[in-house]
Amino acid sequence: MAIMYKENPLKSVSWEDFQKLDLSAKGAYFVREQKPYHALIAQQFTRPMLDRLCELATRIRRIAKTRGGTLFLQDLLSEKRAMLYFAQPSTRTFLSFYAACQIVGLLPAEVRDTSTSSELKGESPEDSVRTFSSYFDLIIMRHPVGGFAERIAWLLSNTDRPVPVINAGSGKDQHPTQALLDVYTLQRSFERRGGIEGKKIAFVGDLARGRTVRSLAWLLTLYPGVKQYFVAPDSLQIGPDILQFLDHAGMPYEISQDFERVIPEVDAIYMTRIQDEWDTAHESQVLDTSHFHFTKAHLTKLKSDAVIMHPLPRRKEIEAAVDSDPRAVYWRQVRNGMWIRAALILTVFQRDPEVDRYYQDLTS
Repeated sequence: MAIMYKENPLKSVSWEDFQKLDLSAKGAYFVREQKPYHALIAQQFTRPMLDRLCELATRIRRIAKTRGGTLFLQDLLSEKRAMLYFAQPSTRTFLSFYAACQIVGLLPAEVRDTSTSSELKGESPEDSVRTFSSYFDLIIMRHPVGGFAERIAWLLSNTDRPVPVINAGSGKDQHPTQALLDVYTLQRSFERRGGIEGKKIAFVGDLARGRTVRSLAWLLTLYPGVKQYFVAPDSLQIGPDILQFLDHAGMPYEISQDFERVIPEVDAIYMTRIQDEWDTAHESQVLDTSHFHFTKAHLTKLKSDAVIMHPLPRRKEIEAAVDSDPRAVYWRQVRNGMWIRAALILTVFQRDPEVDRYYQDLTS
């Protein structure tokens, strides 16, 4: 039975004790009244939370189709401000959050280069973020250090001005909001086929360092009957920690290097690029990954109702000629990210019931 907190649970635990917890145990500390307060790790989300966020995202996008609906949404958080602290390069995640803030009326500010901040003078990242919390009501952050968003959430929770923190990418370990938009894309893609349950989903490419894969693979354990395929060279294969999660959840999976064989078997293919920004000795530059690229010729092998996904940016792993195929949904993924992040932000501030009331009036 899940623990339900009404107050700030991170005040009740020391940082040392918190660090010792496994990810599933940590997740309860980021949730209040069965809703995300901080959004930091995939393991904090339950199936009811995912269903609710997806439903809310769809309601928001439908409300936003009219001028009156857009003005309603923009008034929901017009008294709040958000800091987008991106200490790592980003295009889609940054702009997606920026647009989501605008949709719900949350005034955004940004620091996208720490060399322009007081960190250049020697200020610690912790002190920088605590400064942001003096001015803003929400911290959305991407940082190259794994677990740093958790550290900030704990730190701010133990000050006289606690504010929620959303993890927009943390080292090589987590990217929970990308996983949310991926689930939303899968749900919308399969809504006429019974949803995500029972589908076969293949992850292809750099699975060892792809934080998007790590987060999504865990969320998929909440959908009965799903089978996951991990298709990659040995040196880039999924880590044993994720496989242990899947074993514990009783979710079937398959490890493979035979991309050609897997293509006709699956309902979704999730392509990823080689993440050589994490290379320590330029090892990826000498690795031939051409056998793990999706080309136009592969479209004839793919199921007629399957989908091709990618968190982007891409390089050569999906041929540009594939883009025009209706099964290529990665550009829809980009737009879905804006809606699901708007839904998450409204949920964090507990303004989602207002959306429900407006939507019911709209559709009645």
